[in-house]
Amino acid sequence: MKRILIVKLTSLGDMVFTQPLVADLQRAFPGVKIDWIADSYCADVPRWNPNIDRVIAAPLRALKKSRKWSDLRAIFSALRELRRERYDAVLDVHGVYKSAIVSFLARTRHRYGYPVQELGESGASFAYNHIFAPFVEEDCARQRMRRAVSRALGFELTKEMDYGLQMPPDTPAPAAKGPYAMLFHATSSEEKKWPVADWISVGSAISARGLRVLVPWGNEAERKEAETIAASVPGAEVMPRLSITGVAQMVGKASLVVGMDTGFVHIADALRRPTVILFTTTSRHLYGVDAPGRAVSLGGGGVVPQRAEVLAAIDEVLGVQPQVSSQHTERK
Repeated sequence: MKRILIVKLTSLGDMVFTQPLVADLQRAFPGVKIDWIADSYCADVPRWNPNIDRVIAAPLRALKKSRKWSDLRAIFSALRELRRERYDAVLDVHGVYKSAIVSFLARTRHRYGYPVQELGESGASFAYNHIFAPFVEEDCARQRMRRAVSRALGFELTKEMDYGLQMPPDTPAPAAKGPYAMLFHATSSEEKKWPVADWISVGSAISARGLRVLVPWGNEAERKEAETIAASVPGAEVMPRLSITGVAQMVGKASLVVGMDTGFVHIADALRRPTVILFTTTSRHLYGVDAPGRAVSLGGGGVVPQRAEVLAAIDEVLGVQPQVSSQHTERK
């Protein structure tokens, strides 16, 4: 194998989950060059990986919203860029119509994709002439992708997942004021959210532990909620609006990241920051991370995390020893 294309177009968290494939492929095929095609809005993630040779960005989501000729021209330009190279293998680890079309247009004799029952859109199967083996149910989402590719291309996996991400060195100004924690309260839907009152309680407890609390946001509704949380947490600040890379740079310097099952919180885990991930309706089994002493996942599958267990998880990843009650001390 001399050159491989990974097709993973969106979303932010899924882009992070797919990064270990890069290290897997380079271990299996020394010297291989790896290209990646992604939607422009989250193409920064593969750009943070220095082991990716070429990132091709197409404004697919922007075109859907804008219907502008400029976005359409940019997509055609990205496809021309894609077809500059011939690939030994194209790996569609997304599995929808858009990714299948991209895979079909790439110059290769070997296009790999998921079996029909595991595609996001079953019609995407038209593009593939090689089919990955079915998922292993007990695997998490990251491991499912890794195992599918390793079986198809015939190499062994290592136990460790190497994300390979390196943040640009110019960190935004809010990081310069001392140690801080980031609270990612926002989610893609209301049913995934954690109550604002709980965020205020946890934020206040973090502030009491000596960390400055920063509350990010991405749209107007999230900004208002961030202001509500920050107004009731001692010393808390609402972060300025930053780019995806800007927020990720802040994440990379954080002393603690607590948040819902969202892309930036998974970036925190990939960057090996102390991380607590909260799940409500989504699957902790598929998307959770657990690294003793550094990352903890709570809730999931309809179970909502409670404040006390979130605070206990925060103390665990910060290395704070649990307090012994006076009654227990007297007995000793």
